[in-house]
Order: sequence, then C-alpha cells, then structure tokens
Amino acid sequence: MPNAIELIVDGYVRLNNRRALDDLRMQRRKLAVDLKARTGFDFRTTVQQIEEDIVVIEAGLARLDGAATS
Repeated sequence: MPNAIELIVDGYVRLNNRRALDDLRMQRRKLAVDLKARTGFDFRTTVQQIEEDIVVIEAGLARLDGAATS
C-alpha cells in the first residue's frame, strides 16, 4: 500500500503540477535542515523519513520530465 507522500506525488504528477512538487520538495528540504540544526533530541528517524519523501518527490519530478520529452 502506498504511503501518503506517494499518493500526494502521484496526484500532482497526474495533474501535471510541477510547481506543487517543487514547493513540496523545498518544504521538505527546509524541514530537514531545521531538524538537523536542533539539539537536545534525536531527530534521525524523522530526518530519514523526510529524506525518503524527497526521493519520492524527485521521482515524481522525473516522471513529469519524462512525460514532457515523450
């Protein structure tokens, strides 16, 4: 069963909404940077999940790029 980010990315790809995917990726990157800068708590699991989300988002962007060249 796909996780939430996969469903969101799939929806944006079907809608051909590159801007939403770019915004989502930037939000995730900023969140990862912010969490990595924090001290006093171990955010490694959360940061790992965010980085996995970014991989899914980038795959969606690649699908859009592939559809544009076809």
